Amino acid sequence: MPVTSELTTLHRVLGDLRSVVGSVRSRYGDIPAVRRLLGDVDRIDLDASELDHVPPPPESRPVDVQVLDDRPIDPSLWADADDEGLGGYHRDGSR
Repeated sequence: MPVTSELTTLHRVLGDLRSVVGSVRSRYGDIPAVRRLLGDVDRIDLDASELDHVPPPPESRPVDVQVLDDRPIDPSLWADADDEGLGGYHRDGSR
């Protein structure tokens, strides 16, 4: 499986991170915080290695953009329509 440039960069950065965490370990010793960092780097490295064997997702297609007309709607289209949300119009004036 070909490795993408993102995965190549990820592996390089993980190598750098592992080196820095190793330097932190030599300075602070084997304390819980350093052990957690080492475990986190190992876990991320395992996850990144899994991605080496997963095919990349298909290329996304461009989205068709629908342009909506923003001109005002002709009010005559709604001349005899009732507004049900307000109870409708009563032409005879009675309720």
